[in-house]
Amino acid sequence: MDILTLLPFIVLIGAMFLMTRSAKKKQAAAAQMRNDMQPGTGVRTIGGMYATVKEVHDDTVILEVAPGVHAIYAKNSIGAVLDDAEYNRIVHGDDPELDADGTVVPDDASSLTGESDSAEVAKIDLAKDDAGDDDAVRDAEEVKDVKDAKDESKTDGDADSK
Repeated sequence: MDILTLLPFIVLIGAMFLMTRSAKKKQAAAAQMRNDMQPGTGVRTIGGMYATVKEVHDDTVILEVAPGVHAIYAKNSIGAVLDDAEYNRIVHGDDPELDADGTVVPDDASSLTGESDSAEVAKIDLAKDDAGDDDAVRDAEEVKDVKDAKDESKTDGDADSK
């Protein structure tokens, strides 16, 4: 047999070996991570839920998903074991980098709008105007008169259709 004929098969076998080797390394690292879990550490499940480990058994883990709420999960459902700083940043919103800066972002925009001494803001008067009330009453009376005139022109056989 010619070596050029066997070369594609050798390359295929080598590629399959490399792919399975990297997959086995990832599986071994995940299994080691799950075996190294300790009570009190924060974890993320494969579903994306964050919880604290309470107890570790052979195939299961008891997680505290909320204060006083415990759930039993399979060890394989743990996606990542998080260090304390990352877990607190995600779950509790603690970010030590922001605390070091001392920058505080307000919850509302009231501190962003300052009163300007040089320019005075014009106030809008929302009070009712007495002259405007007379016009509104007059307009309402005209509409009522028009409706009454239409009703009087109807006979008993006419139907009210809309």
